Amino acid sequence: MNGLTDLNPSESKPSLSHVAPLAAVLFDVDGTLCDSDPIHLIAFQELLQEIGFNNGVPIDEDFFIKNIAGKHNSEIARALFPDDVSRGENFCEEKEALFRKLVAEKVKPLDGLIQLAKWIEERGLKRAAVTNAPKENAELIISKLGLSDFFQAVILGSECEYPKPHPAAYLKALEVLNVSKEHTIVFEDSVSGIKAGVAAGLPVIGLTTGNPASVLMQAKPAFLIENYADPKLLAVLEEIDNKKTSQKS
Repeated sequence: MNGLTDLNPSESKPSLSHVAPLAAVLFDVDGTLCDSDPIHLIAFQELLQEIGFNNGVPIDEDFFIKNIAGKHNSEIARALFPDDVSRGENFCEEKEALFRKLVAEKVKPLDGLIQLAKWIEERGLKRAAVTNAPKENAELIISKLGLSDFFQAVILGSECEYPKPHPAAYLKALEVLNVSKEHTIVFEDSVSGIKAGVAAGLPVIGLTTGNPASVLMQAKPAFLIENYADPKLLAVLEEIDNKKTSQKS
């Protein structure tokens, strides 16, 4: 990967050298593989306005971040329709159908993701997607990004005892890949996702794709990046590589 020496000296220099030799990389899907939150927001705005939610005034980005982003649909249904959860669940199914239609046209990988995937493959690292998204959504996004053959497992929050922010999905990923938390890193973009990874004992690199840095930091990520081409990440990966080499020699 290029740009390993482009780190701004005025910025803090995070380190994950303690995970070397790195064995596995775990990724959330929405907002982490691609900037899909704006597409989710469009779908929610359109359908909620149709049914007169909030007196027909479209929800804004702040409402979306506080009540929807990163959450499992069961939690979203309770938040939006506390007096009629079954209606909320049906609504979420309709919204996901609209989202899939929109995402097929609009989705693209975050900057640097394809290069990072190549870096991971070249080193023979294990990898899994760990998501609260419905199975159809996760598989569609992964397929549209050309990553179906990249991921060795897709762990769904709905198939675990509890979805994120509970650590169950990340603990299951470690079990499925047969790797230890001491040699695994996570990429996440939401508070609930970062909390899940941290609770599983994993170092989590947060992406500021759709949530403010100040909000994400409350969940205690190892550090934050803008995307996978961020010099901070590239420097950390180089350090992990160098430590692995020194351990062998």
